[in-house]
Amino acid sequence: MLHRTIIVLTLLAAIGVTYALAGAPDGVITVSTSAFEPLTRPAAAFAHDEHNEKAGIDDCAACHHGEIDGKQTLEETSEGTPCADCHALTVKDDRTPLKRAYHRQCMGCHKTTGKGPANCGGCHKPWPA
Repeated sequence: MLHRTIIVLTLLAAIGVTYALAGAPDGVITVSTSAFEPLTRPAAAFAHDEHNEKAGIDDCAACHHGEIDGKQTLEETSEGTPCADCHALTVKDDRTPLKRAYHRQCMGCHKTTGKGPANCGGCHKPWPA
């Protein structure tokens, strides 16, 4: 029985490693989770361009807000800059902490528009193999 368990666990590990090395499908963005280790849920992942096209989002600042003199602005954008560069894991300098920033940005829009997932499992789920 122990031998069978070891074989099954080895096969499952091999499948998991293969899946991890294959990466996400083209165009899929996985939100950086390094600050949240160890994870309690899978990273949020979504098809960036498909999402924006479906949602009718043309302005990058709608999601990637910028900052002027420490204040959030839509006049500047932050695309290409990781959220964690401005948002710390915990409250610092009266800035919104990282996890809250992610949730407010994504879930806030989903709740306001009445479209898209607004619960944990809606975004934090593994991609199908």
